[in-house]
Amino acid sequence: MNILLHICCAPCAIYPYFRLREEGLEPAGYFYNPNIHPYLEYRRRLDTVKEFASRVGLEVIYRDGYDLDLFLLRVAGKGALRCEQCYRIRLDAAGAAAREKGYRAFTSSLLYSKYQKHDLIAGVGREMGAEHGVEFYYEDFRPGWREGIVESKAMGLYRQQYCGCIYSERDRYRKGTERG
Repeated sequence: MNILLHICCAPCAIYPYFRLREEGLEPAGYFYNPNIHPYLEYRRRLDTVKEFASRVGLEVIYRDGYDLDLFLLRVAGKGALRCEQCYRIRLDAAGAAAREKGYRAFTSSLLYSKYQKHDLIAGVGREMGAEHGVEFYYEDFRPGWREGIVESKAMGLYRQQYCGCIYSERDRYRKGTERG
């Protein structure tokens, strides 16, 4: 079965990509992440996905455009609900691309990260799959967390320190300046 793997970043895609292949699936990648800020970080992550894809022979669909305005419109003022909106933007686009390109299913490397809201991602993914008439393939990729880290370091891939959005970047630096 062919499957479209939404890729949030190369390090998070390593384990899901190889896992899907172990399961006998034929993954192709899909990169669309308007949440990534600032633009230079977006470019660096995009370039790293291209590097990874080239190394392993992964075909990737790259959605053109840096849709930061869409992301900000959807998440501004949402507080704790902003992550859900971010997942919806990306998984909606992945589901639509899967349907348009004839994939039988889609999934996301977001299911690999122990820092993401796993159950929320799975729920939104299923919802977007039903909306687009494409199966959302669910697998908990978190057991491969350590393996993915080791492999990304061995490959010398750029490894970011936050999920990508302006809020997570703020929180990353805020933690370093707060005193307990």
